[in-house]
Amino acid sequence: MGIFRTKSVEDAIATTDEPEHRLRKTLSAWDLTVFGVGVIIGTGIFVLTGEAAGTRAGPAVALSFVVSGIVCALAALCYAEFASTVPVAGSAYTFSYASLGEVVAWIIGWDLILELALGASTVAVGWSSYAADLLSVTLGLDLPPWLYSTDPSPTNPNLIAAAVILVLTAVLCVGTKTSARVNAVVVGIKLLVVGIVIVAGLFFVQRDNWSPFVPPTGSAGASSTPADPSLWEDLGVPLGTFGIGGVFTAAALVFFAFIGFDIVATAAEETRNPQRDVPRGIFGSLAICTGLYVLVSLVVTGMVSYEQISVEAPLANAFRSVGAEVVATLISVGTVAGLLTVMMILMLGQNRVLFAMSRDRLIPAWFSKVNERSGVPTRITAVTGVVVAVVAAVTPISELAEMVNIGTLFAFVLVSIGVVVLRRTRPDLPRAFRMPWVPVLPILSAVAALVLMGFLPAISWIRLGIWMAVGVLVYLAYGYRHSRLAKRS
Repeated sequence: MGIFRTKSVEDAIATTDEPEHRLRKTLSAWDLTVFGVGVIIGTGIFVLTGEAAGTRAGPAVALSFVVSGIVCALAALCYAEFASTVPVAGSAYTFSYASLGEVVAWIIGWDLILELALGASTVAVGWSSYAADLLSVTLGLDLPPWLYSTDPSPTNPNLIAAAVILVLTAVLCVGTKTSARVNAVVVGIKLLVVGIVIVAGLFFVQRDNWSPFVPPTGSAGASSTPADPSLWEDLGVPLGTFGIGGVFTAAALVFFAFIGFDIVATAAEETRNPQRDVPRGIFGSLAICTGLYVLVSLVVTGMVSYEQISVEAPLANAFRSVGAEVVATLISVGTVAGLLTVMMILMLGQNRVLFAMSRDRLIPAWFSKVNERSGVPTRITAVTGVVVAVVAAVTPISELAEMVNIGTLFAFVLVSIGVVVLRRTRPDLPRAFRMPWVPVLPILSAVAALVLMGFLPAISWIRLGIWMAVGVLVYLAYGYRHSRLAKRS
């Protein structure tokens, strides 16, 4: 069978009924939609809008969000078919195991570790600064800087970032339904703030700021530091910043804002009716967030010229520039609340991927033990929480958005290919949701993801290659010999 041995769909579903590995089915389509909104609405809407508009696309950043949304929608069709066919924890990892083979599944699981764990760590560092600023503005409470270093190191740790990760880990250990309730409350606050931003911002929009809607290539922008060249530019494609090329380059950046809808698929095993509810949760959260992103980007670029937009805090500074301090404060509240759910759901997704890998014995089986009282894998949840907290406290992580983006797009490519493969190898499987126009749309999804990857810097490709090479070595040293399929063969 070798490294490309596959785990049958029937076998994958059967493992979910093992008493020591059985997750509790408590989630509905509403819970999954709120999970998706909770993780998608975060850094992207509050921060990346300014960088994408000010350094790459101008007002046309709204089109960049549409482009990223289309790429995600194509991938969402693939995820929905897989999740309705293989309703098992692990998302892209599990789907790849059933279609492309063990080594590919390991690679995608290893890739998701990078995306989710480092993503949560970085969001925690950003959250600590936002929380400190909010306390200072609203309560006059100035926290000592040594508590929340924006450039953490072993000698200068970010203790607040570590603390918030540990608190959220405790919430996840209590149970998935409790996590869903906490998430729903925070998402409600976050959506209220986004709604206020859109409605209030319309009163300050100046149409002149939207002209030209697509700035000409080579425009100055809001930052004196030029954006890193994309891989396409390194290969000789003359894109530059702004113009049509800038719209697609910005799309590759703001793609970070959409990361998370695929996490809905990792909770398929804990859903009461996964065949029906997982596709609804994926498409519902993606549609809501794409609409909000487009509206917010139009408002903020209408309030402030893209040449003067704040790259660090675009929404809050846009309202401060027109004297709306109350709205600016509300935005800070929304940011702090929003990033909490982003961290929590990123860690939830990470835990479920590692749980699935442990259940398959690609990592030690000790981690996949499910707590009888809470119905969640508390061991892997606690270990992951501690690791993420330590990383957030002591590791300086720069340019993570591009790194996380390329990892997610890589997962999209493999899942898209997997749909075609599984349709051919197992046409008999019952599929509650069937992706239309196979193989045309899955191939288009894979190509779209690859093209968008090309708009990221070449260094991101190099880092991804190094991370994948390390992962293959770990697999050959442990997973290849200890997996369930290896023992069976």
